[in-house]
Amino acid sequence: MKKLLIITTGGTIASVKTPHGLIPALSSEELLSFLPEIGDDFELTTKAVCNLDSTNVTPQHWLMMAEAIKENYSLYDGFVIAHGTDTLAYTAAALSYLIQDSPKPVVLTGAQKPIGSEITDAKANLRDSILYAADPDSCGVSIVFDGKVIHGTRAKKTKTKSFAAFESINYPYLAQMHDGRIIRYVKENKSLKTVKFHDTLDEKVFLLKLTPGISSYILEAIFSYYDCIIIESFGSGGIPESLEAKLFELMQQYPPEEKIVIMTTQVTYEGSNVGVYEVGQKLKSQFKILEAKDMTLEAVITKIMWILSKQNQTFEEIEERFYECVEFDTLY
Repeated sequence: MKKLLIITTGGTIASVKTPHGLIPALSSEELLSFLPEIGDDFELTTKAVCNLDSTNVTPQHWLMMAEAIKENYSLYDGFVIAHGTDTLAYTAAALSYLIQDSPKPVVLTGAQKPIGSEITDAKANLRDSILYAADPDSCGVSIVFDGKVIHGTRAKKTKTKSFAAFESINYPYLAQMHDGRIIRYVKENKSLKTVKFHDTLDEKVFLLKLTPGISSYILEAIFSYYDCIIIESFGSGGIPESLEAKLFELMQQYPPEEKIVIMTTQVTYEGSNVGVYEVGQKLKSQFKILEAKDMTLEAVITKIMWILSKQNQTFEEIEERFYECVEFDTLY
């Protein structure tokens, strides 16, 4: 009988209605009590790491989740994390970097409706996640939601209300769940390496979303504090004239390994290509920058947090780690 650890963190799946709105309140045991029959097929143990609306999840909570899995890794065949949907994709990406080459599955799930509601997706999502985590062919970090299995570095929440809340970006679904069966589309080869756990993240990462006519006024403050500035540009990627002079001045002021600049795009699918247009070529030809290409924003943010937590790196070392494929996060 497969032994699984069910880790709870709060979120809608464990919420109850109050006069002030939905609040995570159910314990690990209470959450699992809604699936009494599942205990006949698997040996399930529960562990609560936190009990939060996922809006309040921080990088420190990602480290707590990774640590909980590390401490129990030898005791269980797989792990299921019940999590709020709003930052679920960030957590899945972060855990993909914090827990690498895992032959055991780490499955994240959640729900758009509380598990105690008359109409809910929570029971199906939790049941599917347990089934997927117990399957001998499952490995690594993934999200199971609305019958879809998405790799941890490829998920994005695309809908706020629908049960089909998540999509796999620039990568196919790993599998789909149908009536308790797993239909696999991508074969995941279990790593022959020993699982690696990481326990540090650099939280000084800032996302600057460009809007037409954006002012350069805030750039100096951003560069003075943050170690990495991710610029979410338009289309293939480029720097508008309203930012160009000040941005270039600041990038000349700081060594490239001290202030990492990453270009990405606001467009969900197909990725960035900064060198296509003049507005991007000027930046790329004059400065050492990184480019997200087909990675999700969630993966970019969490990957650079993981990379920059290592000390005394040259820009070339940071660049090599950023472009190295980790858990299907890059295709280029």
